[in-house]
Amino acid sequence: MKISVVIITKNEAHIIANTLRSVQRVTDDIVVVDSGSTDETVDICKKMGANVIQTGWAGYGANKNRGIKAARHNWILSLDADEAIDQALEHNLLQLSLQNENEVFSIRRKNFFCNKWIRFGEWASDWHVRLFNRNKLSWNNATVHENLVFPEGVITTKIKGSMLHYTVQNQQDYIAKMDRYASMNAEKYSAAGKTAGIGKQYFSPAFSFLQNYIFRLGFLDGKEGFIIAKTTARYTFLKYFYLKKIKKT
Repeated sequence: MKISVVIITKNEAHIIANTLRSVQRVTDDIVVVDSGSTDETVDICKKMGANVIQTGWAGYGANKNRGIKAARHNWILSLDADEAIDQALEHNLLQLSLQNENEVFSIRRKNFFCNKWIRFGEWASDWHVRLFNRNKLSWNNATVHENLVFPEGVITTKIKGSMLHYTVQNQQDYIAKMDRYASMNAEKYSAAGKTAGIGKQYFSPAFSFLQNYIFRLGFLDGKEGFIIAKTTARYTFLKYFYLKKIKKT
């Protein structure tokens, strides 16, 4: 049974070739949904044989679903543009029979801060369902932090191997990225009717930092662990700060 790989992109020229190279042995169908890149992302993807769909930004879930619909095969491996599969995962993907449409596959993600693998804190135990049959599953339409919609009867199986997640190139980009996520999540919360009380705005960030840096042993990752815990706490504060501003307008 063949697998299609679906990736959404915007200005990923610095990393996308690494992602595409990592999956070339497991698929003959790579679908890239690009939402307005102004760098060389589209050219790189086309040169490497991907089917590139150029579109606007409708949200993470909606753009991923667009890629799924354009795929040639029913089994979908969904990757982010900054993720690559390692050799162990490649080997195990090639061994799968993929006969049961009700089975989905969860894959461990190794997260890197610049080039350092983060072993503790909130990034440590990170498993995601990324291989599934499109006849059974699709993404919800959330603009950020999208989720797969699971029907009844789905069986989840873990695959050995890892997705290598090169999410942070430098600290400044990481902070800017988390600020964007905070703004998008505030809009998501507002649409869902959530409110931002004083407790959520001030106590939740403090608890977030303690949880990730102390209780989840983020301090064992050194300065990177501190930066991640601090930035996550800042993100938690900002999403409620932005939500409060939305509610006042």
